[in-house]
Amino acid sequence: MPNKKLSIGLTGGIGSGKSLVADLFAARGAAIVDTDLIAHALTAPGGAAMPAIRDAFGAAFLTADGALNRAAMRERVFSDPEAKRKLEGILHPLIGAQTEQAAESAQGPYLIFVVPLLVESGRWKERVDRVLVVDCPESLQVERVMRRNALSAAQVESILAAQATRAQRLAAADEVIVNDGERAAVEAAVERLDAGYRLLAAKK
Repeated sequence: MPNKKLSIGLTGGIGSGKSLVADLFAARGAAIVDTDLIAHALTAPGGAAMPAIRDAFGAAFLTADGALNRAAMRERVFSDPEAKRKLEGILHPLIGAQTEQAAESAQGPYLIFVVPLLVESGRWKERVDRVLVVDCPESLQVERVMRRNALSAAQVESILAAQATRAQRLAAADEVIVNDGERAAVEAAVERLDAGYRLLAAKK
């Protein structure tokens, strides 16, 4: 991805607190490109991915207003690897193109790409200068996602099982923020990393 700014890949498992950390960096002036938000826009009513998704999967995977039926699609792709590949084949090129556009117009001393599946993708690690992992115990991830998404523990655990392990993410990390419920500690970590990233950015 052509980009002269210092680039950070921000990742973490579901429910780890990536959005909180991204918001804290944004409040300090960092440029944020969130691939999850881009994916949601692509699959919202009228989203650019929806015609191809309808053609590939049928109307049963759309809501009444024309958005992606996330619950139905989640169940389908978890049980059918070919469906997962088909969905990724539609979404990934569109996400990639919009991510590049957003990066080119981003304003800030450095750029943070929020990429939930950064470690799993295998490509992103080479596309960013640093990898920042938001980490927390898996039990806390399960609790947060159950509360946030109204899913059962078994459903959340199946999502976790499909993602990289905690150990794999930590092994890929240049920096780690622990988000175990102490917001003040997270804010302090962001403050420290922001200062460090600004120094690195000035040297690029």
